[in-house]
Amino acid sequence: MTTVTAHLHPVAAASATGPIGLPTLAEFHAAYQRELAQHADPASPSACLRAAALASRQLLAARWAVTQGDDARRAPSQRRVHYLSMEFLMGRALQNALSALGIEGDVAAAFGDRAPALADVLEQEPDAALGNGGLGRLAACFLDAFATLGLPSFGYGLRYEHGMFAQAIEAGRQVEHPDDWLRNGQPWELVRPELRYPVGFGGCVVDADGRRQWQPAETVIAQAVDFVVPGHGTERVSTLRQWQAQAPRSLDFATFCRGEHAASAAHRHDAEALNWVLYPDDSTAAGRRLRLKQEFLLVSASVQDLLARHLREGGAPADVGARNVLHLNDTHPALAPAELMRLLLDEHGLPWDEAWRTVRDATSYTNHTLMPEALETWDLALFGELLPRHLEIVFLINQRLLDEVRVLHPGDDALAARLSLIDEGSAERPGRRVRMAALAIAASHTVNGVSALHSRLMTQTIFADHARLWPERFTNVTNGVTPRRWLMQANPGLSALLDEAIGRGWRADLSQLQALAERDGDAPLLARLQAVKQANKQRLAAVIVQRTGIVVDPASLFDVQIKRIHEYKRQLLNLLQVIARWQAIADAPQLDWHPRTVIFAGKAASAYVRAKEIIRLIHDVAEVVNHDPRCRDRLKLVFLPNYGVSLAEAILPAADLSEQISTAGTEASGTGNMKFALNGALTIGTWDGANIEMAESVGVDHLFVFGQRAEGIAALRAQGYCPQDWINRDAVLQRVLAAIGNGTFSGGDTTRYQALLQSLTDEDRYFLMADFADYRAAQARVDALFRHPAAWQASALRNIAGMGPFSVDRTIGDYIRRVWAA
Repeated sequence: MTTVTAHLHPVAAASATGPIGLPTLAEFHAAYQRELAQHADPASPSACLRAAALASRQLLAARWAVTQGDDARRAPSQRRVHYLSMEFLMGRALQNALSALGIEGDVAAAFGDRAPALADVLEQEPDAALGNGGLGRLAACFLDAFATLGLPSFGYGLRYEHGMFAQAIEAGRQVEHPDDWLRNGQPWELVRPELRYPVGFGGCVVDADGRRQWQPAETVIAQAVDFVVPGHGTERVSTLRQWQAQAPRSLDFATFCRGEHAASAAHRHDAEALNWVLYPDDSTAAGRRLRLKQEFLLVSASVQDLLARHLREGGAPADVGARNVLHLNDTHPALAPAELMRLLLDEHGLPWDEAWRTVRDATSYTNHTLMPEALETWDLALFGELLPRHLEIVFLINQRLLDEVRVLHPGDDALAARLSLIDEGSAERPGRRVRMAALAIAASHTVNGVSALHSRLMTQTIFADHARLWPERFTNVTNGVTPRRWLMQANPGLSALLDEAIGRGWRADLSQLQALAERDGDAPLLARLQAVKQANKQRLAAVIVQRTGIVVDPASLFDVQIKRIHEYKRQLLNLLQVIARWQAIADAPQLDWHPRTVIFAGKAASAYVRAKEIIRLIHDVAEVVNHDPRCRDRLKLVFLPNYGVSLAEAILPAADLSEQISTAGTEASGTGNMKFALNGALTIGTWDGANIEMAESVGVDHLFVFGQRAEGIAALRAQGYCPQDWINRDAVLQRVLAAIGNGTFSGGDTTRYQALLQSLTDEDRYFLMADFADYRAAQARVDALFRHPAAWQASALRNIAGMGPFSVDRTIGDYIRRVWAA
């Protein structure tokens, strides 16, 4: 059995936090001055940003070359990890680079007296729009850990020119605009002109020289563009290799000369469109076609690159799995094992059984959802039209799988149908489809969930049949977050306080935070912790007024829910309790209500009508609540638009309360919950995802847990859940729903939210009605504790102390032991 072993360079606290050496600073200063000489004097903040980025990139590029050389000479038992993901939500890069280089504290001096302040320079950098939500941010954290731990690795993604979209709010509604993050160029990119691979679509399959050969009708060229991710406390770096689709020829010159200018470049348009937008709207046939082509572009280029590197390093095609890991982050890259099979069979002549063994040795898969409707499938006709050879391979894999099932479970045709890679359709969903999760599981030696509950439910629900057939393939790896960005960089005030309280060792070993648990009675420490939080809240209050015009009280409780807008994440449940709170204040304004600021942020998918209705209702409620004189600033409701990494870096350190309120059994893990707690926020949440493991680490008494558990939800569903029964016995809930229905928040329009209300009263798929009363009770406990600052800060300190197990470094260590070593 081969193993994956990180180089595990010693990551001592000193090297993780201090300058790597004066030569690095001197080299940076020289490179910075060379770049800046091309700009006007005094230089603008944007000019300084570009010069600093290019100077940093030069230093990191040198480290990249050394890292790749070391990895090529790795021990025969070490495998290089190739991590395929449609998303990498990287955020801004300059501050992370300066921190990793160990020169962040000295760069301001390097700028010179006439240069702008470093903070102003950092603000000039746009977020890299290469992802959307938790999936992409997790992948970014992994790259950080790959470098810091010295793991031979590549991340593979697509270079999106406009991200998912830039979110604007107009009259309370989400409006999508292109996220033009590349308009001023991208100084962090390293184009690799020697790394170009053909990627085909359509065409036919023929027999040639005893092998099946795919003859695509359309070909694009995948150009490699590298984004270097530095490690901390080490000179190693990780590589995010992004693929940019290009046309194989620049111009149809004859067509151009005939005056058909647009037609002469139509092929370029079609190729470049593959990189325009992350997750194009798939509510249309054209959108679905584009999305499938994007996924295959990522997969084909990445697998070709993996295989070419393996052969350059002296490996044989049959040894790919012994030296390499091909890891699928969710089902978007699930075509990868089929593409690797094609290359091994058709290009390298391996027999089927040997090729399949090689593919299974190499492939592993992380599942991120328990909802069957979120498991990706593709229409068989579209799949066969674009990828005819891959459909043949899928059919052959499926035939062997079903033969195995029939041998192990003779006569169980229902089991065979459930395990099949092909969904034969039903009256509710006609048409045959390829099940991508089933393909990923069949091709993988290991499949993992991302929290203990998720991994258990995964084998009991959506993949119960697969776990019955292959129980040894399933394991758990609980997610983690990088403390480098989410504490050291995002919250320097808290980081400095922790250094003084327990020493700097936690920066290299997050488990050392546990020492704080013994200090929860230290009054001076708790007072300083509260002062750090207050300073962060003042900064966020300034961001809020700048972006929304809403003035909030930094002394109020900052109650925050920042997530992708989705019904199962239950932003609507949060909003219902906000309405209930507003009604209670309006009824008795003379009572001593402690001020609360409720903050939402997140994007709704462009085609997700219900999620966009929720955003509109948040704004309609805010318009009423924020202008009600009876509240007297004791309740404010804020929606911060265009949520991304840099906005999260402002929000997370300032939050008092973290809303993690998904329906139990629906949230695979969550990582926002970890980031909030690491920054001293208390969690109000359901017994779901990684909330459970956080409660076990922190102590359940230091979270506000409410609601039905997964077993309770299953029981309610089995007995025939009727939301109206819960509404009928809760007068507060009845009044809240009535206010939405009677037009209180929509200028008297009683039809605006009729469909939304009907979804709650008739079906309530995510059990908001069942959890509402207990959620309000938990919020009352929040109010009571917040009135006692010392007790609140003691609990916040306990949360920080319990975050050691949720470092991404631990997560990657678990992947090495449980997944990539198999």
